[in-house]
Amino acid sequence: MLGKFEELQDKLSELEGRLSDPALVSNQKEYQAVVREHSHLSKLHALYEKYRQVKSDIADNKLIARDEDEDPEMRELARAELVDLAEKERQIDNDIKVLLLPKDPNDDKNTFLEIRAGTGGDEAALFVADLFRMYCRFAETMGWRVETISSNPLGIGGFKEIIALISGDQVYSKLKYESGVHRVQRVPETETQGRIHTSAVTVAILPEAEEVELQIDMNELKFDVYRSSGPGGQSVNTTDSAVRVTHLPTGLVVTCQDEKSQHKNKAKALTVLRARLFDQMQQEQQDKISKDRKSQVGSGDRSERIRTYNFPQGRLTDHRINLTLYKLETIMNGKLEEVIFPLIAEDQAKKLSKVQ
Repeated sequence: MLGKFEELQDKLSELEGRLSDPALVSNQKEYQAVVREHSHLSKLHALYEKYRQVKSDIADNKLIARDEDEDPEMRELARAELVDLAEKERQIDNDIKVLLLPKDPNDDKNTFLEIRAGTGGDEAALFVADLFRMYCRFAETMGWRVETISSNPLGIGGFKEIIALISGDQVYSKLKYESGVHRVQRVPETETQGRIHTSAVTVAILPEAEEVELQIDMNELKFDVYRSSGPGGQSVNTTDSAVRVTHLPTGLVVTCQDEKSQHKNKAKALTVLRARLFDQMQQEQQDKISKDRKSQVGSGDRSERIRTYNFPQGRLTDHRINLTLYKLETIMNGKLEEVIFPLIAEDQAKKLSKVQ
């Protein structure tokens, strides 16, 4: 492993030189790519320095522990220190291997969050709103920005569906495990006998696709415009500002009516369509590469039930990794770290087991 880091310092120096180049700064896309690479290599370099220091400390303590002329108490301290150093070496070694794992090319991308009501009628629609609020609060703690792209609100305070673009650092890497069926068990406000109802919503996490990654033939698109509907507001039901885009080869349909401008709704609808087509293309590629997707944590099959939110017990269960937490209220308030980070760790462990 140590041999892989011999060229790190030179590479870091080269990247630092590029970062100070005014020509690079003017090209924001390339600049951000260099910043990400520099950050990644800096983490590797720091771990390598820790690894070398621990190896040196192990060698020194072994000499002391074996030296019969050394004070017995010092020899005993050296032996105890060797136990701690061995654990440090194991942890750093694991951290380095994780950083060297093949990187998901989508991890740095902004992400579309799509939440749709499934079985359960009004209760499912209300839970769509609850989940959207949860993800918005989590995004706020992460310093991300949430922009609603399209929504289909219902008068009860819920949504039939809602789509948002979440922008920021490493958004997809954190949210990609959220795709799937989210089941909720609770007593609806309209339930007079206190019976628990079970409802479900589906969550889809789609990496934002850039035009260079996926070209759409405009001749294969059908555009329809119509008047917006839903809760009141200026221009609602007075102008043909809502847009429906149909991708004829696949039959994918995207609608957007949140903006007052037809032009803006069209632009937003196209970004969502591009993300869905990109996701479809990746799903097909992944199916060809791997037949054991069911055994992976990954984004997985969106028809699979991944999580249950049981309100009477205050319990959240993630069925993929048998994780159960009795802090549902805290999680619904956006504290998702204890749910998401174990999923990331499990995925990394599975990938490491395949390369070791």
